[in-house]
Amino acid sequence: MFKGSKQSYLNVANCVLNSYAQVFFSKNRFFAIILILVTFFDLYAGIAGLAAVIIANLTAIIMGMNRQKVISGAYGFNALMVGLGIGIYYQPSVEFYIILIFISILTFMITISLEGIIGKYGLPYLSIPFLFGIWMVIIATKGYSALEVSERGIYYLNDMYAIGGATMVNLYEWFNNLNFPEALRIYFKSLSAILFQYHMFAGILLAIGLVYYSRIAFLMSLIGFFSAYYFYLVIGANISELSYSYIGFNYILTSIAVGGFFVVPSRRAVIWVILLTPLVAITLSSTSVLLANFQLSAFSLPFNIIVILFLYVLKFRERNFDKIAIVAVQQNSPELHAYSNYSYMKRFGILPLFSMKLPFWGEWKITQAHNGEITHKDKWRHAWDFEIFDDEGNSYEGNGVYSEQYYCFNKPVVAPGDGIVEEVRSGIEDNFIGNIDIDNNWGNSVVIKHAEHFYTQVSHLKKDSIKVVPGQTVKQGEIIGHSGNSGRSPYPHLHMQFQATPTIGSNTIDYPFSSLIIRDDKSYSFRTACKPENNIIVSNAVPNDTLKYAFNFTPGAEIKFETEENGLKKEHIWSVESDIYNNTSIACNITGDTAWFKSIGDVFYFTYYKGGANSLLYYFYLSSFKLTMAYYNNMEIHDSYPLNVFPDKKLLVLQDFAIPFYKFLRADYSVKYSKMEELVNENRVTLRSQANFGMGKLTVRKLDFTLIAGNKGIAKFTINENEKSIIASRKF
Repeated sequence: MFKGSKQSYLNVANCVLNSYAQVFFSKNRFFAIILILVTFFDLYAGIAGLAAVIIANLTAIIMGMNRQKVISGAYGFNALMVGLGIGIYYQPSVEFYIILIFISILTFMITISLEGIIGKYGLPYLSIPFLFGIWMVIIATKGYSALEVSERGIYYLNDMYAIGGATMVNLYEWFNNLNFPEALRIYFKSLSAILFQYHMFAGILLAIGLVYYSRIAFLMSLIGFFSAYYFYLVIGANISELSYSYIGFNYILTSIAVGGFFVVPSRRAVIWVILLTPLVAITLSSTSVLLANFQLSAFSLPFNIIVILFLYVLKFRERNFDKIAIVAVQQNSPELHAYSNYSYMKRFGILPLFSMKLPFWGEWKITQAHNGEITHKDKWRHAWDFEIFDDEGNSYEGNGVYSEQYYCFNKPVVAPGDGIVEEVRSGIEDNFIGNIDIDNNWGNSVVIKHAEHFYTQVSHLKKDSIKVVPGQTVKQGEIIGHSGNSGRSPYPHLHMQFQATPTIGSNTIDYPFSSLIIRDDKSYSFRTACKPENNIIVSNAVPNDTLKYAFNFTPGAEIKFETEENGLKKEHIWSVESDIYNNTSIACNITGDTAWFKSIGDVFYFTYYKGGANSLLYYFYLSSFKLTMAYYNNMEIHDSYPLNVFPDKKLLVLQDFAIPFYKFLRADYSVKYSKMEELVNENRVTLRSQANFGMGKLTVRKLDFTLIAGNKGIAKFTINENEKSIIASRKF
């Protein structure tokens, strides 16, 4: 795995650094270096910790564990903590290092076992392997006479001098003599106690690293610790419990885990951080008393118990999933969790698990939506009625006396999604105009099963028009019948609803269409995860072949552009890639910048960008952030970028601190479908998009883009910002 190449050495470095950073749920290299430095404030503890990391990861490699998990530090950080713990408590010796080797291997094996046992419930094992490892060592070594208890911690100044001479001693003393309030001093020492250090100098260094890694994590650590501090004061608990071995780090780790790592940062997450504080306190006090009988410390046990219990309880929710959201894709950054979730919810809402389209072709008007004025009430309130109207606002031609005169009568009705026909009701007569059949309320109907507990129903179909039978498999867009006027239907129309049970007339559920086009006064807009309202004209998007081909990025393809700026030409080469999880991306071969994207049906959109803020790929990401492959003249799409691509990083740092409570920065995207040309040799579609970054009404940066798609793909796109212009031409 790690033989010989430059990449292999880089993997080894990442493996070690990530093992340290994972202690704070991070993968930040700078923070990892600070953590390593702090562990070496006690030289022998630092050596023991580093040795434990190497031993655990070598064991993982030899035993053939997942390469990416090894590199991520997932199998090293618990062994690190065990190494630091026993490195502090025992004098270095040959016997000590023999014990270190085997306890590192044992901790790794416990890690793997807990990954399987706890992981099957979708829960993290946190630092439970560390607890088992260090408790076993402490109990076992009571009978090992060759091991000597260390007294190094008593002589901190000697330790500091050994590391950095007089300069380090003076710096340590300066920090220790700072006139900080007692609560803040305990906070810094509790922070350092996570790495078995117990002085302010280490704590302040870790706080600096924590701020650099994540402003939200730092903020949560303060909220968690000071919630505990004042809780102790209010209830009259023994405040020395926080300062004894600075066990208050349990509150710090709990608040970071719940406030930003496993849960998306938000006001509610902060409230839960505060509410969990008493639970950690009770668990800390009770487990400390219990473990004292065995001369053991609770270490991080309260943090593990409360965080795992909290995450487990969240998995049993039946509603309010968006109120306190569990992190779906772990990015090891509370800021990315917050910005990605905010952008995702604004872009898609609670994105449908299954792609559902409108059950017809062409444009229809919604004559009754959710919570309708006539029907669609109570248990059946989440439904839609559709009709067709002409430009004069009429739903029929002539005098409207006969069903055949209505525009929607006998029009094809199609399956809204892939599935299996569950129930069919046919043979019911169509009503005379103005009459209703209350005995057969739903009229001729079809129910399709799309997944367990997820069905669609279309009703009031024309007699003898249904073309499917129960048990038949249907594809999205396949004709299943024709619109009619049967059942409780005075005028021809089509009824549709989503439901959780297979029976015709079941209670409705609140579920959106995956995407649709809305027309208003000849202008068009495109919506995703949409629950359309009353009196609007809707249709499914009809793909445009030119756009569909232009944005069909096939893994393995290579894309070349040539830019011209101020008379200088430059070549750009991109590669379309796909990983083992089928995540697709476009990567620049020169800069390494990467933009991840998805293409689902008639929608193309970027999901994440990593790289510089001035590369051609960055501009392409901004210009094509979200598109439908359908062309409607002057149609507009509006969206929001995740704030991690905000160009002013100073403002972004301020937003990092505030994002759990308030979002004051904006990153707006818009695109207009400007022109479609049918030329002699090819068709061309022109799109004009804009990226607007700002704070309130103040604009920080605005970029305008023009994209031209042709038969061979994206032929050209232009970037304009103030007086600056870049032209990128495709090289086929």
